[in-house]
Amino acid sequence: MAIYGKKEARPAPAGTKGLVHWLKENLFSDITSSILTIISLYVLYLVLPPLLNWLIFDATWSGTKEQITGDGARWIFIYEKFNQFIYGFYPEDQYWRPNLILVLFFVSIFTFKKMPTMLKFAVIALFPIVSFFLIYGGLGLEVIPTTKWGGLLLTIVVASVGIVASFPIGILFALGRQSKMPIIRTISIMYIEFIRGVPLITLLFMSSVILPLFFPEGMDFDKLLRALIGITLFQAAYIAEVVRGGLQAIPKGQYEAADSMALSYWQSMGLIILPQALKISIPNIVGAFISLFKDTTLVLIIGLFDLLAMVTLTTTDANWLGFETEGYVFITFVYWVICFSMSKYAKSIEDKFNTNHR
Repeated sequence: MAIYGKKEARPAPAGTKGLVHWLKENLFSDITSSILTIISLYVLYLVLPPLLNWLIFDATWSGTKEQITGDGARWIFIYEKFNQFIYGFYPEDQYWRPNLILVLFFVSIFTFKKMPTMLKFAVIALFPIVSFFLIYGGLGLEVIPTTKWGGLLLTIVVASVGIVASFPIGILFALGRQSKMPIIRTISIMYIEFIRGVPLITLLFMSSVILPLFFPEGMDFDKLLRALIGITLFQAAYIAEVVRGGLQAIPKGQYEAADSMALSYWQSMGLIILPQALKISIPNIVGAFISLFKDTTLVLIIGLFDLLAMVTLTTTDANWLGFETEGYVFITFVYWVICFSMSKYAKSIEDKFNTNHR
């Protein structure tokens, strides 16, 4: 029985819902869309069947190399070399250490929202330290030199350190570029423009070959550490420009409001301006991080064997010659999964902090 003064909810018209309506609105809304949809479906018809046959239906999933008979992908190569793709030359009996880091990472991600504020800061501060001692060793654990790190393990280490270390440095340079102090502003501009004007491969060569020349005689920096310094300095310049764009998007009234509350420069930036600027910049920040993750493949040129380099290394095995295609397809899938996950997680953060009223 309807309540007086209120109308009962009526169902949507039959023509405005369902699969047919969705197809009409999204794929066949007009003549141009219909033609493009038909052409796209025809291209998929030509491409997908042979691709699926090679990837799945005609592929060899198990057995030995001698048992390969089909024309599809030979995934037994990935199965045989899987540990090398993931861990590089890391000792097999110590695989539990990077695996434990991965477990702790996902546990932290899924429980982070429910943690008390102090525990959140503790996790952020301690997780990198714990991860370092687990993967490198010390404090009772066997020391594994960085020369034995490789594969996806090395890729994640390089990308993670580059992302975490470059973010605060980039913010400082973004603030420095907008500073009213000429010296700080000039130094920030020169740094950002110089780094953005040279390719990452140049900085990697400089950090690997030239940087050690500035150290005292007898002091030898680890090759991986030198690469991390170069990648961090490179990424910081791009993060600085992304954050600067967010700062410029903040209305002038926000700065005036902070001044009216008699807040100091760092208080106004930390409590009012930066949170808004970073929220605006989330898509671009994540885009920069994804680019950095893919750029980690360049460490091959200084002798570090990341995930991409493992394809070349594993296919030089006399018993597994000619399997490059399967290796490249495998790492393409791995890179896509990781980059897509980063993008989706960033989108969830963006939606969470979205305060726009629509």
